[in-house]
Amino acid sequence: MDIRPEPHWFKSSYSGGSGTECVEGARVDGGLLLRDSKCTAGPVVVVRALAWRAFIRAL
Repeated sequence: MDIRPEPHWFKSSYSGGSGTECVEGARVDGGLLLRDSKCTAGPVVVVRALAWRAFIRAL
């Protein structure tokens, strides 16, 4: 049986306080989870750590 703890979701300090148009992230083994903060039960994007680092370097 594979039981994983609930991820600890966080928002960027740049997201502002309005609560709209925010992306939440959660660190997991090997990468990052991303979701829309307005639809927390919606789909989650899984990004591997290597791909995330490449994305950040390209910014």
